[in-house]
Amino acid sequence: MKLSKFKFVALLLVVMTIGFSFTAPKKVTVKGSDTMVILSQKWAEAYMKKHPATVIQVTGGGSGVGLAALINGSTDIANASRPIKPSEVENLKAKYKTKGIEIACAKDGLSVFLNKGNKISELTIQQLGDIFSGKITNWKQVGGDDAKIQLYGRESSSGTFEFFKEHVVKTDFSPRCQTLPGTAAIVNAVKKDKYSVGYGGAAYAEGVKDCKVKKDAKSKGVLPTEANIKNKTYPISRYLYMYLKAKPTGETKAFIDWILSPEGQKMIASVGYFPLK
Repeated sequence: MKLSKFKFVALLLVVMTIGFSFTAPKKVTVKGSDTMVILSQKWAEAYMKKHPATVIQVTGGGSGVGLAALINGSTDIANASRPIKPSEVENLKAKYKTKGIEIACAKDGLSVFLNKGNKISELTIQQLGDIFSGKITNWKQVGGDDAKIQLYGRESSSGTFEFFKEHVVKTDFSPRCQTLPGTAAIVNAVKKDKYSVGYGGAAYAEGVKDCKVKKDAKSKGVLPTEANIKNKTYPISRYLYMYLKAKPTGETKAFIDWILSPEGQKMIASVGYFPLK
């Protein structure tokens, strides 16, 4: 059956209208801190349920990796468990003529993980620094068994590594510190090794025990609980950040606004971190 010229044009217009009415899903990319991956994935899943036309893509790799991706333009949001470095700000300025935007989105206590069989339960900041720098190598030097200390830590691209180095170790890590790709891997290693110690986000402390941390020898040991992090009595606490090249717009802004809303902040505690307020 042949179509008349009029019917053919009408059919063509219908097909074109259907084609142009289809809109691709809005996509927001988030990359960076492994500490923040679980939390960001939960945020993304909850947000996409409410906004099915939006795709939030979350990947880890470390804070440094996320900020490098922000600088090279391959992510919308860089997750970081440490503040941006001056060199990273300079790279942003050189490429985009902007210092970037910093948004604190949660709080975290950085835990020191001990095997449950280790009789040591508390250490000072100084002792922890000496242990991870290699000055202290045997548990008997801090009141424990006569056994060699096995160290586990994060890779240098990790914001957790940077924060722990700056606030606890305050020098180079011992070359005997075995680096692992993610806090979950550190927890798993400490769980299997009675005389090991590691560090990472408080949310990952499963099957190990948190070390009570003392500011100095005269202070009381403090655990990384929500109350202790909120009242700042736990000595190793930090903010978790999102970084952007410029002020967010469109769907990126809508997603961030939702994260900072009571609904988004309420989800933080379920992951083991702590809301801003």
